Amino acid sequence: MPTMANITVKKNDGTTDIVFTAASPSSGDGVQAIWKSQTVGSAPAHQPELRLMSREMDGGKKRALRAYFLYPQIATDTTTGVTSVIQRQLASVDWTVPKDMNQVDINEATSQFANLVASVLFKDSVKAGYAPT
Repeated sequence: MPTMANITVKKNDGTTDIVFTAASPSSGDGVQAIWKSQTVGSAPAHQPELRLMSREMDGGKKRALRAYFLYPQIATDTTTGVTSVIQRQLASVDWTVPKDMNQVDINEATSQFANLVASVLFKDSVKAGYAPT
C-alpha cells in the first residue's frame, strides 16, 4: 500500500507547481488521508484540501475508495481588511460547481483536482485499493 507523502501538481496555468502537504495519513480502513495546500490564504479554512478514504466492499471482494476535494474562494473586505471564505467548490464522485464562483477559481479548482487524481501517489492508491498510511 502507498506511503503518505506530499503531492505536487501543476496549477491551471500548466507551469506553476502547487504542493499539497501530507497533513494526516490514514490509520486504516474508513479513515481519510488528508492533504492541504498550505501556501494559500492566511488561515486553514482558506486552504484547498484533498481527502482519500478506502474500505472493504462486497464481502471483502472489492476495495472502495472515495476522494473529496474542496477549493475555497477567498476575498478580503476592503473596509475591514478581513479575509474570509465566500464560496467553496467541492468535488468527489460528483462535482459541485457554483454558478456564482468566478471562472478563474472554477478553472483553478478543476485543474488542481484533475492533476491530483493524475498524481502517481493517487493513482497508486487507487490501483492498490488503499489510502496512503
